[in-house]
Amino acid sequence: MDDPSIRENGSTFSLCQQDWIEAQDLLKGKLIVEDDFTWIIPSHDSSSLEGFKTEKLKYIGGVDISFLKEDPSTACAALIILDADTLNVVHEEFDVTKLQIPYVPGFLAFREAPILLGLLDKLKHNAHPFYPQLLMVDGNGLLHPRGFGLACHLGVLANLPTIGIGKNLHHVDGLTQSCVRQCLEARENCDKDLIPLIGRSGNIWGVAMRSSPGSSKPIYISTGHRISLNSAIRIVKLSCKFRVPEPIRQADIKSKVFLQKFKGSAHLMK
Repeated sequence: MDDPSIRENGSTFSLCQQDWIEAQDLLKGKLIVEDDFTWIIPSHDSSSLEGFKTEKLKYIGGVDISFLKEDPSTACAALIILDADTLNVVHEEFDVTKLQIPYVPGFLAFREAPILLGLLDKLKHNAHPFYPQLLMVDGNGLLHPRGFGLACHLGVLANLPTIGIGKNLHHVDGLTQSCVRQCLEARENCDKDLIPLIGRSGNIWGVAMRSSPGSSKPIYISTGHRISLNSAIRIVKLSCKFRVPEPIRQADIKSKVFLQKFKGSAHLMK
């Protein structure tokens, strides 16, 4: 008998989605959307101090997941650690696995968070000196249909300051990609490369930022956990060489390379 609760080719159940909603709501209650860290954001003004903070932000992590075209369930997760001053890569962690949970819009974290948390746990367990003080996530934070995207989910579970970096815009609260691009093109003041993402409700979900000269495609920045939107913007600006912030760009590049090497070695072992 056909069960109407079955979704996504029979692999995801509506009851499971209800569990995910309840889990999101529970974690959302622990979300911190203001600065909650003890380090100083790097600045061109080396004499500036932020209150009592004396430790400088040294290590920024970037996470991303790549998938085999031949088998989209085979994924390579990458955690790349960069020196915050030089943006040089100082450490890399990878994990290749088969993801059992399909992609369901609004619930990406339940598919991707476990493997990413595993990489962070590995570093923490080994007391690694390059454990990140901040994590950039290829995915959204508050800019999410339920106000709790992958960056929020990871941040709460790992207890790390996190920033969500979206390459495409979630159509949340009346926001549209075409409207954002029109606004960016029309801005002629000093902040022409940065506009707040204000929904119909008046809520600020994040910002769209044209992060490299001449780029027609903005990135979408939103708070993940333990950081304010203003601080997130400052750190992203310091981390961009190209359109996508370097921690995420390197995680994307290196996860693809690692996955192809894994595919080649797996083929040789057959």
